Amino acid sequence: MSIVLNGKAIADELTESVALEINVIKKTNVRFSPGLAAVLVGGDAASKVYVRNKKRSAISVGMEALDYYLPESITQNELEDYVVKLSEDASVDGILVQLPLPGHIDQEKVIDSINPAKDVDGLHPYNVGLLVKGQPRFVPATPAGVQHILVKSGIEVSGKHVVICGRSEIVGKPLGLLLMQRNKGANATVTICHSKTKNIQDITSQADILIAAVGQQNFIKAGMVKQGAVVIDVGTNRINDSSRKSGYRLVGDVDFENVKNVSSAITPVPGGVGPMTIAMLLKNTLESAKRKLNL
Repeated sequence: MSIVLNGKAIADELTESVALEINVIKKTNVRFSPGLAAVLVGGDAASKVYVRNKKRSAISVGMEALDYYLPESITQNELEDYVVKLSEDASVDGILVQLPLPGHIDQEKVIDSINPAKDVDGLHPYNVGLLVKGQPRFVPATPAGVQHILVKSGIEVSGKHVVICGRSEIVGKPLGLLLMQRNKGANATVTICHSKTKNIQDITSQADILIAAVGQQNFIKAGMVKQGAVVIDVGTNRINDSSRKSGYRLVGDVDFENVKNVSSAITPVPGGVGPMTIAMLLKNTLESAKRKLNL
């Protein structure tokens, strides 16, 4: 039977450490108040929930939570101008543009318009380049959260074969780069699988650490997992559930009930990687604010 890795407890510990550091700095810098700006375009329900949770967490650690809700009809130029103004605002230390953006918006151009020094999501090409070079400034929050769970759970990564299912710019690619670095919690041999990978089960069944980030409910089955492997589920999928007040519940990309009988450790959904994303975003924002003051 697997050990269920409690991502929420690990995230709470990290969030508490961020709050403590902010309080310590405020004792000698009374005006120190890291500002995290979130830009949400349109009315996507899941995005609204994330931004609301982010705001609550930011306020709880002593940050300024600056949320901007923009109409779905906003034009490309208007949105880019909006982000540029936030980049120039001295009260803003971190900028999060909530993805996905509406179909008529070129999201890469919007990300490029963020000041790299305030890109706490780590998606600007400059910050991606630093990660590739092994000199990361801001690591995307979810990959950083996955690594943090592994380290805090005492799971050895060095020398292990890590298989990542998913090649997104937000999770799969940066996570692969992160885990192959010459750093603590890294030094792994990394394989990335995707929609065009043939005989994917042959590859996943070789993994010492298997990470699912494909956005498909129960994609990873027990037969795809090596006995004793560590399984990290990044997926968050909504399925209808009339027994819930919300009318839905969240499940991951892993068939949790069956895979937990094969793996040695596994993250649940919810309560696994999800809470780490906001915690790491807060940590990145704190680091940005400290860098501005040369702390």
